[in-house]
Amino acid sequence: MIEKTVSILDGNTFVVTNEQGDVSPSRVYPTGLFSFDTRFLSTWQLSLNGERLSVLSRDDLQYFERHFFLVPGEPTHYVDAKVSVIREQSICQDFIERLTVLNHDLEPAHFTLRVEMGTDFADLFEIKDVRDKTGTTSVFQEGGNLRFRYERGEFRRDTVISSTAEAEIDDAGMTFDIHLEPRSSWRTELHVQPVIQEATGDGDRTIWSAYRSRSRPKVRQDLERWLKRAPTLICDYEPLQTVYERSLIDLAAMRYASLTNPSSPLPTAGLPWFMTIFGRDSMFICLQALPFAPQLTPPVLRLLALLQGVTLDDFEEEEPGKILHEFRYGESAAFEEQPHTPYYGSADATPLFVILLDEYERWTGDSTLIRRLEPNARKALDWIDEYGDLLGNGYLSYFRRNTINGLENQCWKDSWDGISYHDGRLPRPPRATCELQGYAYDAKIRGARLARECWNDPAYADRLERQAAELKERFNRDFWIPEREYFALGLDPDGKPVDALASNIGHLLWSGIVEPARAKKVAQHLLGPHMFSGWGVRTLASTEARYNPVGYHVGTVWPFDNSIIAWGLRRYGFREEAARVAEAVIQASAYFHGRLPEAFAGYDRTLTNYPVEYPTACSPQGWSAGAPLLFLRSMLGLEPHENHLATDPVLPPSIRRIELLDIPGRWGRTNAFGLRSGHHQRPQALR
Repeated sequence: MIEKTVSILDGNTFVVTNEQGDVSPSRVYPTGLFSFDTRFLSTWQLSLNGERLSVLSRDDLQYFERHFFLVPGEPTHYVDAKVSVIREQSICQDFIERLTVLNHDLEPAHFTLRVEMGTDFADLFEIKDVRDKTGTTSVFQEGGNLRFRYERGEFRRDTVISSTAEAEIDDAGMTFDIHLEPRSSWRTELHVQPVIQEATGDGDRTIWSAYRSRSRPKVRQDLERWLKRAPTLICDYEPLQTVYERSLIDLAAMRYASLTNPSSPLPTAGLPWFMTIFGRDSMFICLQALPFAPQLTPPVLRLLALLQGVTLDDFEEEEPGKILHEFRYGESAAFEEQPHTPYYGSADATPLFVILLDEYERWTGDSTLIRRLEPNARKALDWIDEYGDLLGNGYLSYFRRNTINGLENQCWKDSWDGISYHDGRLPRPPRATCELQGYAYDAKIRGARLARECWNDPAYADRLERQAAELKERFNRDFWIPEREYFALGLDPDGKPVDALASNIGHLLWSGIVEPARAKKVAQHLLGPHMFSGWGVRTLASTEARYNPVGYHVGTVWPFDNSIIAWGLRRYGFREEAARVAEAVIQASAYFHGRLPEAFAGYDRTLTNYPVEYPTACSPQGWSAGAPLLFLRSMLGLEPHENHLATDPVLPPSIRRIELLDIPGRWGRTNAFGLRSGHHQRPQALR
């Protein structure tokens, strides 16, 4: 049983504790203080007079701070408590804990307060895979501070802990001797600083340290600016209002500053396992957030272009023109025990790069960035044909070249069993999943538009459009399963359909690769009883052999997946169906306090009456936070057209009115309105 945890975060750094604010060493779930894939605190336990404390209440004030109100003893003794402790924890890229001890008695009192402190400097992958460390750990006192150090060759990490009150310091923590008069209080502030160093011949070089620490007022101001830049939502449905506000705050919290460019934060994939740059995830988040936070996109495009593949490397699965999958800074990456510096094991990130580049230009008109990244976009388009077409059959497919710790599935459903036949068998690689072909088609169509309108190369545009048309015709011939009337999940190496019914077909609608005559059948499957749980579209239909309502990619409901499906349904004119999908997931959000998790169980709504938690889902999670934003776009029918924003609102039964004010774009700022009535609003163009 996983212990209930709470977390606070600020960009690269986050803390996960139990409900009392304590951290105990764990090899099951990543509790502790983390920064850049390393755990800098694995023990942080508070006691008073040798007794652990129980929580009266907890206030989660912001994503970067929380308060715990504690008393000694078991819950049955609360009424007799003559002393209480308030612990205020905050992350301002460093970790700060303010401790207040209050004497409620009419007599003076003496207390011994102890904070046990320790760290294992575990790499995130060591926690997941339970591996031992090979470096050396030391602990020493330095100028009134307690310093823990880990060294392995040139790889060095330090944790420095200080206190504003006098303490007795030992290698395992700090002890405070406290005397309190009646009705008085005592305070201290503990400051925990993660330090990333590199040992060189000229001495230690600090890469990431105290200079980055920010005050709480500055963090609050940054959040206020972020929220002020986003459109204002006014609606008559509280779950939508709540999930919108929560999503904006979570996206702000998960902005990540890379070591190479800390001034340009990037959206990360999710807490606790994926607080780093992911090509696929970060680009999907940008696509979801374009009408709300277009400023997220340029840093992502620039970094991915900077790290675009240039050579052939089996270990990192790099290829010329390929866009990275993941970048890590931990020990296992530094010593090439994991291929994440960066790792390129993703077949979809490269076409998504071109898709995002085009969508960003359509929304913002930022021709400067589009011209600057033209060489990178061309290389990405070349990769689709030169390296992505592994079998020479015109389809984008993948197999892992790193057979030790590379990903077996390199599409968004990247778990080992995420791609299967109807009968449960797993196809041999290479695998050509259906949505990859949709992304490749869309990338060529969008690349053609950029070539014609931004790069002044009509001949290149014509060639891309011909390739796209051929791919569409070929795809609708080879992937369609006539007897089942849906598109195959993929093709195996023999060209035979991988015939499971999966949510990937919704991504086909988003890409536009589906022939219009077949779109209705796709929509019917997506909203049918085998795929639609009532809380959203399942990743795998309940008719399939591997279906499991609590299986990671084989039956759960993913908010991200559903947001793309709703967008695709809108593209093909299924407006009410798109609104129904949006409504279901937004209703589910109310059971998660407005924060959509990475995934939740695929049980039928009539069976559970509430969405069931998936036990190890990331929360907050980047593209789940982006999902409500894309649902809003789909319900309002927001589409940029040159220098104006067109709307075509269709709202579900639970929502009568939506106003979205100050939507940013190449038109400046404008508003969009949706009103549900007996007759849907006509499309409107707003300037």
